[in-house]
Amino acid sequence: MFNASMPMIQIRDLTKTYGKTMAVRGLTFEVPKGQVVGFLGPNGAGKSTTMKILTGYLEATSGSAMIGGIDVAAHPVEARKLLGYLPEDNPLYDDMMVVEYLRYMADLRKIPHASQAPMIANAVRRCGLDSVMGRDVGALSKGYRQRVGLAQAILHDPPLLILDEPTSGLDPNQIVEIRALIKELGREKTILMSTHILPEVQTTCSRVLIINDGKLVADDTPENLVMQDGGAIRVVVAVQGDEGPIEVADVFRLLESIRGVTRVEEADGEYDGGHAFTLRYEREDPRPALFRQVSAARWILLEMHRKEMSLEDTFRRLTME
Repeated sequence: MFNASMPMIQIRDLTKTYGKTMAVRGLTFEVPKGQVVGFLGPNGAGKSTTMKILTGYLEATSGSAMIGGIDVAAHPVEARKLLGYLPEDNPLYDDMMVVEYLRYMADLRKIPHASQAPMIANAVRRCGLDSVMGRDVGALSKGYRQRVGLAQAILHDPPLLILDEPTSGLDPNQIVEIRALIKELGREKTILMSTHILPEVQTTCSRVLIINDGKLVADDTPENLVMQDGGAIRVVVAVQGDEGPIEVADVFRLLESIRGVTRVEEADGEYDGGHAFTLRYEREDPRPALFRQVSAARWILLEMHRKEMSLEDTFRRLTME
């Protein structure tokens, strides 16, 4: 039975093997109610396998997966009542009209006939399907097909949504529309969402889980993950100071001595009258100290521009180490 005091998702020491290949390796994490979580990883990292185990589509080799305190393996039907699932390939019945398909899904969900009409109407309204209810699913655009998939996932008003690449294959306008819908749904439901579009995670998710080679390698907010890699500052220093030409080696030594700077690299490109450098730093912003020390050396600071690291930078570091 659903236990409202338990985390919505509990994964404990989960493993899954296919022959000699281990797709998931002792994965452990929890998701409390009300979070929108981005589930990230390179292709083959184990994301879809983990999601399929959570939905009861696959059986784990060892470990456990629980939804609202219900063991998915021991009580699969009870667990599935609590979730809505949108697979990556979004399988639909193309020869059905949208209204027929949603009625069919309501029957499969064993929604009482007296409740079907208002629940279908609610899903249709939220997913923006009013104008296509009488059309065949096979005649819909990719964007509307995703909306139909989301409609069937929320039809029975589940507390948990599992979305596998919900914006895959959509054009930029459709991505914005589906992203807005997911953000709206996230105000009242727990969402576990896999995606390769990292800006989508930063705008939609309150937490990020990153897995690589079947193991969890990061668990934090998008903001904290980005700050782990600090940032970069682009600096251009004049080649001529008050006391004559400046040697590049002297600039390197000064920049490397600034507190918080972890690495100095000479930047590419031609700069009229200056040497360009990229400074890497951790959490402390070195710009005030940089300005003071360059001024104290009586050099001319022609340019100073900060570029924070992106979630993509962090993702690449964590999944390529």
